[in-house]
Amino acid sequence: MATQQTARAIGALELLCAHPAGLALQAIADALAMPKSAAHRTLADLVELGHARQDPGTSRYLLSTRLLSLAFGFLGASGLGDVSQPLLDALAEATGELVRLGVIDGGRQVWVAKSQGARSGLRYDPDMGREAALSCTASGHAWLAALNGDDALAMVARQGIATHDGLGPNAPRTLQDVMACVCRARERGYAWVADSSSPGLSALAAAVLHPSTGAVLGTVSIAGPSLRLTEARLPDVAPALLATARELGLASSGSAFFAARASAS
Repeated sequence: MATQQTARAIGALELLCAHPAGLALQAIADALAMPKSAAHRTLADLVELGHARQDPGTSRYLLSTRLLSLAFGFLGASGLGDVSQPLLDALAEATGELVRLGVIDGGRQVWVAKSQGARSGLRYDPDMGREAALSCTASGHAWLAALNGDDALAMVARQGIATHDGLGPNAPRTLQDVMACVCRARERGYAWVADSSSPGLSALAAAVLHPSTGAVLGTVSIAGPSLRLTEARLPDVAPALLATARELGLASSGSAFFAARASAS
């Protein structure tokens, strides 16, 4: 179990990640439900270690670029980009939409790489590093569809159903709704959602599997405006998506990042 000091430091870092303009000391203490004095000590430690800084004009605390440097250094050393980026770029070029790679890390799936194929008109271009919710995203459904029914059910029950503001009108609202989407994904061989994780957004996704063990390493997805990425268009783009998922699986042995996750599965 994490010590209180470690938990507070990680909590502060995660909070500041969500507030790039920074936060005042009292706001941080309130958000993390800790005494102001404890929040001040935690932030002072993070500043001393170079992970945060305090703006001299506003006295707000902000993240430094140290975490960003560590993250980019980690991804560069892992070989993940070398393996995945050419394949993501080719799929984005072929479909004219945003393509993303999500990787499995424990009980989470995080989008870590992307390629934008839309050159004009409506574009969907979210930040990387976001976690893919199991209940309402194509990437989440594709991951669940690659698991057996009991494991998929347990994962959704553990994470819960997404209920935050900003969900689309078609977002699953119950565990039964989610599992129905997962069943359809198994039948298709890929997952598809429209107006689910966000209104006006469609996406399809397929699992990336280790070629020898069958372990789920991640997912590859195509996302774009619902007006453009319609159900009628799925037969045109799904074959390329599935082919890219297979190629990523076959190429995974060239990445230390994938290799470590395959052995831990």
